[in-house]
Amino acid sequence: MTPDQQLDLLAAECTRMGSLSLDDASAPVPSMPDWTVEKLVRHVTFVHRMARAALSAPAADGMAKVVAAVDKPERGPAVLDDYAEAAAAMLDDFRRVDLQQPVATWAGEGTADYWIRRQLHEVTVHRFDAQDAVHARGGAEPDAADPAGAADGVAEWAEAFLTRVPLERVPDLRGRTIHLHTDDGTDMELFVDFTGDAVAVTREHRKGDVALRGSAQDLLLTVWRRRPFETLDVVGDEAVGRALYDGVRI
Repeated sequence: MTPDQQLDLLAAECTRMGSLSLDDASAPVPSMPDWTVEKLVRHVTFVHRMARAALSAPAADGMAKVVAAVDKPERGPAVLDDYAEAAAAMLDDFRRVDLQQPVATWAGEGTADYWIRRQLHEVTVHRFDAQDAVHARGGAEPDAADPAGAADGVAEWAEAFLTRVPLERVPDLRGRTIHLHTDDGTDMELFVDFTGDAVAVTREHRKGDVALRGSAQDLLLTVWRRRPFETLDVVGDEAVGRALYDGVRI
């Protein structure tokens, strides 16, 4: 996806997050034990503020300094107003910034477009968390994710996060390979290789020890552990797929 496409989807997801009701602020979040919707919204507000701070800080500062400089949102009835303000300011910054501007990222120095992609998938997954909480107490089912955006989210999870997982943390995956494949027309295919000195991810159709298939939304929510492993269609060695699901906690 292009940064412009990601930014459009990010704006839509921010609108969905901001449309939550204060009546649901106390609802427990099923996927995040001990969290309420209010705490979740405050977390995403903080993350949006952090992304803005990363755009304005020297790239060499690193994320530790960026995070330390960000104000934490306050508890209380203003939580949704604070979220809307943070989201609007972030989107304005993204529309103005040079996307190739050097910035600090979680993977070291990068460029500003990193933060558009990261915020899109951050708010998408947490929006599902919030809407799942509302649904659990009798509200509507969560809104569907944009398929292309969800497919990009799976790719980001694999390329930006899974590749940074030390192999010693996933001993049951050493020497194994996994094929991730969307089946909803988004044509997202990833080959995840645990046979080398580090986790490697390539975008290709290639047989692995196991193939994990599903819609882009189901894959996104499953790799981020928001849906059970059984959500996916599994072809091949199921134990390898379960080792990925159980062993990779990002």
